[in-house]
Amino acid sequence: MSMRRSKRKRRDGGNTLALVGIMLVVGSLAVAINVRAAGLQTKNHEYQVRQEILSRQVEQEEERAKQLEEKRIFVQTKQYIEQVAKEKLGLVNPDEILLKPEE
Repeated sequence: MSMRRSKRKRRDGGNTLALVGIMLVVGSLAVAINVRAAGLQTKNHEYQVRQEILSRQVEQEEERAKQLEEKRIFVQTKQYIEQVAKEKLGLVNPDEILLKPEE
C-alpha cells in the first residue's frame, strides 16, 4: 500500500505543478491584454480628438468654399465692376458729381 500512496502523491504533485503553470500563463495573458487594452483606449481617444478637429476644419473649408462661390458670382455683376472702377481707377458715372473735401 505504501507504493500506491507515493504514486498518488507524485501524480497529485504533478497536477499541482501543471495547474500552477497554467495559472501563470493565464495571468500573464490577462496582464498583457489589460496593458494592450489601455494603449488602445488611449489611441482611440487621440483619434476621436483628431476626428473632431478635422470635422471642424471641414466645416470651415465648406464655409470658405461657400463664401468664395458667392464672391465668384458677385465679381461677375455690374455692381462689382462699378465698385472696382470707382475705388481703384477713380472713375465716376456721367450722372454723378464728384465732391472733394477741402484740405
